[in-house]
This record gives sequence, structure tokens and C-alpha cells, in this order.
Amino acid sequence: MAARGGGGDSEGDGGGAGRALPPHSPSGAVLQTVEMHTGGEPLRIIPRLEAAERAAAAGLSLLSLRREVAARHDHVRRALMHEPRGHAGMYGAVVVRGGPAADGAHLAVLFLHCAGYSAMCGHAVMALGRFALDYGLVAAPTRPETAVRLRCPCGPVTAFVPWDGRRSGNPVRFHSVPAFAAATDLAIDVPGHGKVVVDIGYGGTFYAFLSAEQLGLDVRSSKTRDLVSAASAVTEAVKKQFKLHHPESEDLAFLYGTILTDGKDAFSEEPTTNICVFADEQVDRSPTGSGVTARIALQYHKGLIQLDQSRTFQSSTTGSLFTGKAEAKFGNYNAVIVEVSGEAFYTGTATFTVEEEDPLKHGFFLK
Repeated sequence: MAARGGGGDSEGDGGGAGRALPPHSPSGAVLQTVEMHTGGEPLRIIPRLEAAERAAAAGLSLLSLRREVAARHDHVRRALMHEPRGHAGMYGAVVVRGGPAADGAHLAVLFLHCAGYSAMCGHAVMALGRFALDYGLVAAPTRPETAVRLRCPCGPVTAFVPWDGRRSGNPVRFHSVPAFAAATDLAIDVPGHGKVVVDIGYGGTFYAFLSAEQLGLDVRSSKTRDLVSAASAVTEAVKKQFKLHHPESEDLAFLYGTILTDGKDAFSEEPTTNICVFADEQVDRSPTGSGVTARIALQYHKGLIQLDQSRTFQSSTTGSLFTGKAEAKFGNYNAVIVEVSGEAFYTGTATFTVEEEDPLKHGFFLK
């Protein structure tokens, strides 16, 4: 596993005392990370991954780089997302600088989770906006706010980050890729639950939305395990019964998960609560940045909100809050650019090592 984090050589001098790292195989990986969270949802940032850098330098686009890393270097994702280094709710990001992958942005990013790779992640974008300023990826930050251009697999995204001349701050906001309603009032037969009506929205990735009440649950008071099981059943049913399409790339035409809501879709000054279950039954601790984007697009499409009407979204798991609003219409179809805002915080840094003789070196995953 040839991978190394950012920073200098930290392999120690073999002298025992003063060694910077625990013992590890000479050929084993050393991965340095920056740890953050946004609204309680973790983000393990890999500032440098040599395999991704080499592939990007060879001229791969970001979507092609995503396929390359998944096919040839997935052991890095497994090692850092899965136990014993990660956990069932871990999320990560590989930073890629320069080349066609970044395409003129300050950085490109690959999103990692316990089951694979996403096309977009709003909570990660907000955290990466701060990271980009504090770690010098933006040459000349401006006060009181700096625009940080990110290239995500779904397209270009801009984060707006407070800057006081020394360090970044909160809240961070970002402008999404064009978001739109893919389907509304779609009848789906969910085994164990019968017929339900869902909306499908795109906010950099696709989600199915429905009120938890349709499944006999309450998004605020039902057991998380029950909400996860029901949302996962909806995801699988939608995948079987509805064909997704993305106007720019079929690489983006996949259902990422299901978001159960309190049903309060009409505009209100009061927060609306939801829980996002994505990938392989992974639960987002935050209100979900790309989910807020997609839900705003659906509400705008249905005439429930207007441009520049800001709504507050609350996570049912942590109580954390994001705000979102439709900034502007986009193109000739009913798409909008959505602004999402939240708070991202540092939790530390880490250096992970791998011993080649470890039978669990690439991690394991318990559900």
C-alpha cells in the first residue's frame, strides 16, 4: 500500500527513543490525516495520496481518477474508513492539487465512505473550505471572507470561508452544482411497508425523500435502527423501480440514499428535521449538505419556497443545523444553484501506519 500523507519524512531513525512513529513495515504505508467534523459528521482528510497524484499528473479527469482509485487503490479507503482505524460512520476526503483533475480549482477532492465513493458531500466541502485556507492551498486569502474553488466529482463547487488574516472561521457556506427535481410524487412499493410516495432530488448526488410518517415512524422519536432499516428498504425499492438519469454524466446517475423527513416541506421559519441514510446503511450525523441542496431544489420545483428564502434543517441524530436557500435559477430546465451554510471544526491530526504482516491491515467492517 504505497501511500503517504502530507508533511515530511516521519519514519524515525530506528534508534528507539525519540522515534516519531510506532514500528511499522519498511514497505508499509504511512498516512497522515487532518480530522474534522461538520455538524457532527466526521471528515478524515488525506492531504496527499501519492497514487492519486501520479494518476492526476497523467492527465485523468476527476471522474476518471475516481474510477482509477476505486479500482486500484481501494485498500487506502478501507484502511482509513473501516475498523480498527475508522468506524461504521466514518467519512473521508482525498485532496488532489493541480492537473486536469483540479481543472483550475484550488483543489480537487475524492469523497470516501465505508461502502465506496460519492460524487458530492456538502459537509466535507464546508470542512475542506477551512482546511484549504489554514493549510495554505489558497495563495492570498482575503478578509473578511475568501472564496475557495473546489472540483468535486459532480462538478465545480465554491465555498465561502471567513478569514481574519490568521485563521479560518465559521460559518462556512457553499454554492452547489445545479440542483433539480428528478421525480416527484413517485409511487414506490416498499417490501414490508407497502406503497409510499417519494420525491427524488439531485444535489450533487441523488436522494429519495419521504416523510417518516409514511413508514409508521417519527423522524424525531423513533429508534435510529428502525429509521435506518426503513430508509434502506426505500433505497433498494427505488433502485429497482425507477431509472435515474443525469443530463451530463451517467457516472452520476446512481441513488446515494434516502432521507426521511418530518414532512414539513412548505416554507417556515421553524427548522425541519431529517435523517439521511446513505451508502450501505451509513447514517449522516449532520443535516447532510448535498441532501439539503436536493431538498431545496425539490421545494423550489414544487413552488413551496421562493428564491432567497432561507430554511433551517436539523439533524435528528445530533440536533446540528444547516441553512439552505435557492440562490438562482440555472439553465433552461428547472434547476437552481443552492447555498448551504454550516459550521465545521477541527478535532485533531493523526498518523496511521500499516504493518504488512497484520491480517487486518486493510480494515474490516461490522454492521
